[in-house]
Formats: sequence, C-alpha cells, structure tokens
Amino acid sequence: MTLTELNIEQLIDLCKSNNQQAQLEVYNRFFKAMYNTSLRIVKDSYEAEDIMQDSFLLAFTKLDSLKDPKIFGSWLKRIVINNSIYHYKKNSKYNNVPLDDVIYKIEDTSDGLDTSELTSLKTNQVLETMNMLKDNYKICLTLHLIEGYDYEEIGDILNISQANCRTMISRAKESLRKKLELVL
Repeated sequence: MTLTELNIEQLIDLCKSNNQQAQLEVYNRFFKAMYNTSLRIVKDSYEAEDIMQDSFLLAFTKLDSLKDPKIFGSWLKRIVINNSIYHYKKNSKYNNVPLDDVIYKIEDTSDGLDTSELTSLKTNQVLETMNMLKDNYKICLTLHLIEGYDYEEIGDILNISQANCRTMISRAKESLRKKLELVL
C-alpha cells in the first residue's frame, strides 16, 4: 500500500516515527489550504509561504501533543492562523503600504463584462474594501466569513470573550457595508 492510499491517522502515526515520506505526503495534502489561510491574514505571498513552512515544522515537532490524529487538519490550521496573526501584528507596526495599493485604480468597464467577470470584480472589491478596515475588524471578518470559524473559536484565537467577538464582528460587518456603499 502506498502512502497516498493511507488515511491521515495512519500517516500521522508514521510521522511520529520521523518517516520523512509520510511527512511529505501530509505536507502535500495540506500545504495549499494552509498557504491560502496564511495569505488571507498576512497579505504577502512570501511571508505566507514562510509562515506555512514554519507551521509545518512546528506541527511535526509537536505531534506528540496531538491527542487525536483525526483532527490534525484543524490543529495545523490553528497553528497557521496563530503564526499568521503573530506575524501580521509584528509587521503592522511599520505600516508599509505596497506600491500596488497606491497606484491601483479601478476603471469602470462594466459595459463589456459577463456575469462571471462582474462577480469576480465585485469579489475583488469586497476583499480590497476589507483591507481598508481596522486590523482587528479585518482579522475577525477573515476568520469568520472566509475561514468559517464560529464566535467561540475566534474568541479563543484572539483571546477575547465570545460576546466581545460577536460585537466586533457585527461592527466590522457594519463598517464593511458602509465602505462598500461608497465603493460600489
């Protein structure tokens, strides 16, 4: 039986015994999702790639602390999110503005767009508008709307109460609505 045919529990057991081929198979199964998760938070592809790599290394060294191999994916995702938030907060002190954000200009070309292009344009506008929100609003909305975490999980990740999390997400949605009204 090849490694690609094994389920995650069997692969994790092999990884615990430092089987590098099993680690590579686990990496291949999860790297795209973990990269995208990190990218949504840090907004830099190189940094997201570094965070993803560091998170895999950390996960493989801490496999003994994983109680149930069935939840490896969510456990790894939590590591990636925590690392991404840490790096985002660390780097946001400097307030770097990418040149693309300064130069970027949306031109009205809606006369020749089909519905898929229009939907893509609207999606991009929503994501760009989310980037204009305060950092805590942006992180909360990303975790809730894009990553699918519930209020309790977001509260745990950000070390805030569930009620505070609900309030913050509600305010973030309202702020996003107001900003979208101006853009759209």
